[in-house]
Amino acid sequence: MMEGRHEFLCGVVEGFYGRPWSMEQRKVLFQWMQMWGLNTYLYGPKDDLKHRLLWREVYSAEEEAQLKALVCEARSRGLTFVYALSPGQDIVFSSSCDLTLLKRKLRQVSDLGCQAFALLFDDIDHSMCQSDTEAFSSFAHAQVTVANEIFRFLGEPPVFLFCPTEYCSSLCTPSVSKSPYLLTIGEDLLPDISVIWTGNKVISRELSADSLAEVQSVLRRPPLIWDNLHANDYDSRRVFLGPFKGRPPGLRAHLSGLLLNPNCEFEANFIPLHTLGSWYKERKETGKGDKEAYSVDRALSTALQDWIKELSLPLQPGRQLRPTDLKPSTLSVKSKSSDSSDNQHGAQPKRPITSSQSTGALSSDEIPADPAISQDLKAGENHVCRSSSHDKSSRRGLCSGRAPLSEAQVRLLVGLYYLPHEHGPPAQNLLLDLTWLKANCHCVSVNENGKKASPQKVEEWRARAGHFLAACDDVAILHSAVVNSINRAVLYDLYPYIWDLRNTLLVAKAFICWLEGRILSEGSPLGSWKNCFHWCGASSGAELHGVEAEPWVFKGGLSGEVQMLLPVGTSSELFSHPPPLFPTSRLYNIRPFLQKDKVELYRMVHQLHQRGKGGQDAAFCHPDLIGDRCLGASLALCPEYSLVLEDELGVCGCAVGILDVRSFAKRCQATWLPAMRDKYPSRPHGASGHSVTKEAMLYFHEEQDYPDSLLYHFPSQLRLEALPELVDCSVSRSLLTALLTALKANGSQGVFCEVQPTDGLRIEFLTKLGFLEILRGEARPREGVVLGRLL
Repeated sequence: MMEGRHEFLCGVVEGFYGRPWSMEQRKVLFQWMQMWGLNTYLYGPKDDLKHRLLWREVYSAEEEAQLKALVCEARSRGLTFVYALSPGQDIVFSSSCDLTLLKRKLRQVSDLGCQAFALLFDDIDHSMCQSDTEAFSSFAHAQVTVANEIFRFLGEPPVFLFCPTEYCSSLCTPSVSKSPYLLTIGEDLLPDISVIWTGNKVISRELSADSLAEVQSVLRRPPLIWDNLHANDYDSRRVFLGPFKGRPPGLRAHLSGLLLNPNCEFEANFIPLHTLGSWYKERKETGKGDKEAYSVDRALSTALQDWIKELSLPLQPGRQLRPTDLKPSTLSVKSKSSDSSDNQHGAQPKRPITSSQSTGALSSDEIPADPAISQDLKAGENHVCRSSSHDKSSRRGLCSGRAPLSEAQVRLLVGLYYLPHEHGPPAQNLLLDLTWLKANCHCVSVNENGKKASPQKVEEWRARAGHFLAACDDVAILHSAVVNSINRAVLYDLYPYIWDLRNTLLVAKAFICWLEGRILSEGSPLGSWKNCFHWCGASSGAELHGVEAEPWVFKGGLSGEVQMLLPVGTSSELFSHPPPLFPTSRLYNIRPFLQKDKVELYRMVHQLHQRGKGGQDAAFCHPDLIGDRCLGASLALCPEYSLVLEDELGVCGCAVGILDVRSFAKRCQATWLPAMRDKYPSRPHGASGHSVTKEAMLYFHEEQDYPDSLLYHFPSQLRLEALPELVDCSVSRSLLTALLTALKANGSQGVFCEVQPTDGLRIEFLTKLGFLEILRGEARPREGVVLGRLL
C-alpha cells in the first residue's frame, strides 16, 4: 500500500554509520512496524557502499533480487519503502554524466517496485568544484537543481525527500531564519518535495513547536524529522534502550513526518520503536481527552512487558529463526556478528563495512559471525575456559545454564542505557553515590593533624559506600545473566556494552572498597596514607555534561562518567578495549588485601613460577621462597597498596604497589631484607643441585637500587600476578587500573614495573595500557626490562 502525498510518515530510517542490518533483520523490523502501527521505512545506511561511496554503481542481479524482495515485503506489510541515495560526497552537479548515472541508479530501483525516494546531502563539504561554481550561483542552488530534475524524472512520486546540508539549527549560518542556504532551499525546491530536519541539534533532546514553526516558515513547507534520539553510531560505548520522548504528540501539526534513526544494534531497538508506535498511535486516534495523551511512562511499561517476552525466546546465533516454534508477530533476530564488537570499545567509531566484506548492505547476510564465537555459542559455551591440574581452576570459566532475564534485570538494563541526554534511575543513583563518596572522601582519610571525622560522618560514608557497592554487584550479576541469556541475539548486540560497564564499575567498586578498607582494617604504622585525595577537586564527567552540548562531546555514557570520577579517569587507554572472544559469566571481585589472603597468594605465585620454570624448582627447600621474593615485602611493608582479584572459586590474581620506592627501599633494607637473609642464607644446605633455587635465594642478598633518573618521574612501582587461565583478560586490566587509581589518589605521578624480556605477552599487555620501555642498561633491573607510565 502506497501512502498518499499528505499522509503523515512515521517509522524508521536505517541511516546510521556502521554495519547495516541484515535482510532478515529488516523483515523482522517490518513485522514490528506493522504490529506497532508505523508506516514508513527509509533505506539509507551510510556504510552500504552503493548507497554513498559507490552511489554511481548499479546493483548486481543478486542484489536486485534482494532489494526487490525487501520492497515487496514492506508493501505486503502496508509500509512505504523509501530508497535513499547519498551522492553528495563527490557528485559534480553540473556534470551531465553524473546526472545520467544518478537517474540510471534510481530508475533501476524504481523498476523493482519502489515508488518513494530520498536524496541526501548531509554530512558533506559545502565547497564546489570549478565547473559547479561556474554553473550555479550557490551550493544550495546546485542541490535544488539536481533534486528538482530527479523528482520530475521519477514522475513526481508521492513521497520524495530531500536532506539539506544544513539539516539542524546548529548547522545553519548564521541562523535558521537568516541562512542563505535554507532560504534558497525553501524558495526554489519544488513544493511537493519534503525536507528532512533533525531539530535544534543533530541529536535534539526535545523538539518544540516554536522552533519547528520557524523552520516551516523558512522552508515553506512542514519539515520531516530525521530523529537521531536513539542513534549511537557516534560513541562505541553507548547504546540507548529508553523510550521515545521529548517530542510532544502535538508537533504533528508542524511536521510532514517523523522517522527514527535508531541504534546500530538491531536488538537494542525494541523499546524505542515500540514506544514510537505508541506515540504515533495516540495522535492517530481522535476523540480523546488530555488524560489520554501519549504518556512516556505508560508506553515504556507496555514496551518493557513485551520486550521481556521477546527476551525469553530462544533465538540462536547466526540469525537463525524458528518460525515453527514462534508466532510470526513475536519473531526476532540476531543483530550482527561479533565482527563489529571487536571495536566497540576502541577510540575509533563503529567500524564501517568494507569492500572485502560486501559491496552493499543487501548481501550482509553472507558475512559470517566470528567463527570462534559462533562455534562457542552453538556448542552451548560449555568449554572449559581455564585449564589446570587443580579441579578448582579447571572449573573456572564454565558457564551455567541458559535462562531468560528477569523483569528486574530488564528494567535495570534499560535504566543503565536510557537516552543520550538522560540517565535512567539506576544510572542516576550510581553517579550520585559515587559523586557523593568522592566529595566526602575526607571522612575516611587520616588528616595531617591526626584528627578524624565524626563517627556519624564515617558511618554515613560507609552506608553510602555500601549502597554503591551493592549497585555495582547488581550490574555484575546482570552481566552474567546477559551472558547466560536464552536469547543469544540480544547477547551479541548488548554484551560489549554491559561488559564495558561491568569492568568500569569493577574498578570503581575496588577503589571505594580500598578507601573504606583503610578505615575498617588494622592500619600499618609504616603505611603512606597521608596527603591523600587531592584529586577530589577535579571536575567529574557528570559535572562537565551540558544540556546544549551534543552527546558525542563527552564520550562513554554512564561508563565514561564513572570513569571520569576516578583519579585515572582521563587515561582512556585503561578503560577502552574490545571485549573478549569468549563471553564468560564468571563473577569477579577486586578488593583490598587481607592478611588471610597471604597463604593463597603465596600458593598462586609459587604455582605460576613452577609453570614458568617447567617444574625445575619442585624441590625448593622452603615453600615461601617465591612468595617472599615476589610479594612478601609489599604485603608486609605497604599492604594498603595490595589488591586481590577473586572469583567464585577463590583468589585468581593480585596487584601489589609501592607508593614511594625510595622510602620503601630504606625500610626494606632496615627490616625486611635482614629477616629474609636469615630465613634464606646465601648458601642453603641441600640446594647445591638446584640452580633455580640458588638464584631465587640470592635475590635477598643482592643490592636493590634504582637510579634517580627513573624514580624522579616514576616514583611508584607495581607488580601484577594472575592465573593464565583467565579467559577475559579485561579483569586483569581492571585489577591493574584499580591499583593505579589508588596510587594516583595518594599523589603518585608515575609508576614502573619490571618484566622479563622473554615475557612477550606481559609486555604487550602493559603496552596496551600505556606503559613504555624506559630503562634497560642503566637500571640493570633484575627482571630485565623496566616499563613505566605517567599517571
